Amino acid sequence: MNPSRVFGITGWKNAGKTTLTERLVAEFVRRGWKVATIKHAHHDIDIDRPGTDSWRHRAAGAGEVALVGGRRYAIMRETPEPSLSEVLARLSPADLVLIEGYKREAHLKIEVRASRDSEPLAPGDPAIVAIAADVQPGDGNLPWFPRDDISAIADFIAARIG
Repeated sequence: MNPSRVFGITGWKNAGKTTLTERLVAEFVRRGWKVATIKHAHHDIDIDRPGTDSWRHRAAGAGEVALVGGRRYAIMRETPEPSLSEVLARLSPADLVLIEGYKREAHLKIEVRASRDSEPLAPGDPAIVAIAADVQPGDGNLPWFPRDDISAIADFIAARIG
């Protein structure tokens, strides 16, 4: 995956990162782009449900289980957390990869802010190149977008990644 086609959505918990990511995916798809996403969680995740056959395979000790259906598949692997570059390398080609989370990585990002009360991330992260917030931040040299101005945010991302 070309790192220049990667853009991040970062911010503190409950700032609106998932909503912004979802709306940006829809906007870029509407524009004819092929989009992939990566969602980083700081806790253990499990996409399988206890009692299902694939869950039982993993519970029995399988280190990797592929769950295949008519329109999609998932491969669950028991492993230490891979690096972002390892995950990017496994994705199919896309026009854009939106990354939600990974706030400590060096890819270009937009910071989503829910209120002025949360500690801003941008002053300590040169990879944050814009702010999305309901109110224009007072700390700023960075471009600001209202969180609902999806078209303008998408235009900004498209311009930044070329």
